[in-house]
Amino acid sequence: MQRSLKWLAVATTIGMILILLGGALVTKTGSGMGCGRSWPLCNGKFLPTEITPELVIELAHRLVSGVVGILVLVLSIWSWKAIGHIRETKFLSFLSFFFLILQGLIGAAAVLWGQSSFVLALHFGISLISFAAVFLLTLLIFEIDKKFEAEKVYIDKRMGFHIIAVTVYSYLVIYTGALVRHTKSSLICRDWPFCLNDAPALPSNLYEWVQMGHRAAAGLIFLWIGYITILAIRHYKTQKVIYWGWIISFILVSLQVIAGAFIIFTRLNLYVALLHAFFITCLFGVLSYFILLYSRSRKNHN
Repeated sequence: MQRSLKWLAVATTIGMILILLGGALVTKTGSGMGCGRSWPLCNGKFLPTEITPELVIELAHRLVSGVVGILVLVLSIWSWKAIGHIRETKFLSFLSFFFLILQGLIGAAAVLWGQSSFVLALHFGISLISFAAVFLLTLLIFEIDKKFEAEKVYIDKRMGFHIIAVTVYSYLVIYTGALVRHTKSSLICRDWPFCLNDAPALPSNLYEWVQMGHRAAAGLIFLWIGYITILAIRHYKTQKVIYWGWIISFILVSLQVIAGAFIIFTRLNLYVALLHAFFITCLFGVLSYFILLYSRSRKNHN
């Protein structure tokens, strides 16, 4: 049974990544209305007859979301029963399913009634919370804490502050990135890292402000995680989970910045854009694990 639960956890985690990338693909390709104002059916039909690329992308995203939703529900119930004695399990089980349902409802509302770009930008972030909960459940199922002696980790208040603050801030960065996609501002600034557009000046319209706001937010998190990584290298050499965790975080945020730049250089190459979404998904998962470790550290050392 334990082996089956592990396979389910891995499949669900991969499924959540596919949902996040699928959502980004729908937005990047403008396929949100691929099935018209119809949900859960497509153009009012169970099997649509007029097939378009936008319809295929949107319908595939819906199908994947539905299947993964079932997997998340099964994983939540099974985890509750199998490892419910671990204090984080029940909370993560609830969180994973609740936010996945919320993500689906927002998506359905956007199709049926339409939403502003500022509301639609929440869609990716809500899915990300569900992914983080599933990811942490998977780590608990695989007993990663025991393998890396993470239960013995001591995190001081300064590092704890950075963990919580940078995780919350990363969510803001993710929102601004989603807002760039939903306002179609990805190529509003043709230069990088500044928005010169052949004339050095401040952003002149809402779309330029959205784009440059995201770049500024991404630049700050890059510097912030770089600083925390230096702290980890200096003070946490004996605690490998923290030491290597922040090094991995810095690598991921660096890849995120590079992918963001190449979105501009390649004029919105789809594969680069999906890598951009993938890197921030992985980074948020690692940061979420740090929060779990800090929570345990406070409990164990108070």
